[in-house]
Amino acid sequence: MKFGSMYEEYLRAEQDKYLAKCSHVEYKRLKKVLKRCRVDRSLQADVTNGDQLQDGSDDSSDICECNSCTLCDQMFFTELNKEASDIAGCFSSRVQRLLHLHVPSGLQRYIWRVRQCFIDDQQIMVQEGRILINYVTMNAIAIRKILKKYDKIHGSVSGRDFKSKMQTDHIELLQSPWLIELGAFHLNCDSSDIDEPVGFFKNGFFKNFSCDLIGTLPVMTMAISETMKYEYSLTCPICLDTLFNPYALSCGHLFCKGCACGAASVYIFQGVKTAPPEAKCPVCRAVGVFAHAVHMNELDLLIKTRCKDYWRGRLREERTEMVKQSKEYWDSQAMLSMGI
Repeated sequence: MKFGSMYEEYLRAEQDKYLAKCSHVEYKRLKKVLKRCRVDRSLQADVTNGDQLQDGSDDSSDICECNSCTLCDQMFFTELNKEASDIAGCFSSRVQRLLHLHVPSGLQRYIWRVRQCFIDDQQIMVQEGRILINYVTMNAIAIRKILKKYDKIHGSVSGRDFKSKMQTDHIELLQSPWLIELGAFHLNCDSSDIDEPVGFFKNGFFKNFSCDLIGTLPVMTMAISETMKYEYSLTCPICLDTLFNPYALSCGHLFCKGCACGAASVYIFQGVKTAPPEAKCPVCRAVGVFAHAVHMNELDLLIKTRCKDYWRGRLREERTEMVKQSKEYWDSQAMLSMGI
């Protein structure tokens, strides 16, 4: 089945009712625009060749050239940028809402345990998680395919450049830290005993997550199909060890909490979000990415569950460092108060 037909079937699928108010890529309509553009370019080329044969002149300036197709440029990149932003926003908000219920704290944890006596929330949450994974991956593939077709028709690299721009603007869907968090959620739920999805996704398109925390380079893998897989590194770029108490900066890069605080020159007990506005990501050097950092609770729970000894050892190290930093902080405050 071609992807266009598959995508249309997805939009009609039962799972899409959960995301009725969310944006989707207008794949079919954008393909029609490209098809019309291809026809226009062919007609223009024929006219130009005819003119060249008659008078020997070259009037190729009217032909759609690389980065100069008015019909496509006005439609594609503005629209795709908006759609990708809307999809990324919808995906992150829905995932946050879903996972907030799975790892509750305080009174919410007590209410959650009481609810478990009457309602099987676990299965409902797993099914909603699958819907969200299908949502983000189907739209991400639609964007990639339409951009590849754009470059093929125009003989350009504009589509490839736009994909790079999406990464810079933090709207590249398959690089979202919320996708990693959702994958960790599925692994934590051990959903092998949950009913498999029916209908369209029963035919093997459902994404499978796996995780290797024992190897030299710990990774999480998402398999979209037998030939398409994405790997997400679970190594902290600073300490070069498996992530502990991980945080995702708004640029998408993951760090241990202690490493992120050290890079931003703040104490661990103060937290990642207290970093100064001018603090830069240690990887991409983006500014202002600490203020909206996200604690990866599901990923932390996954590492805690599967690497218990490692997690406990890192916890002791972090607590020791926090005590040390707290002493330094209060000693400095005492000296300031005494005017020393």
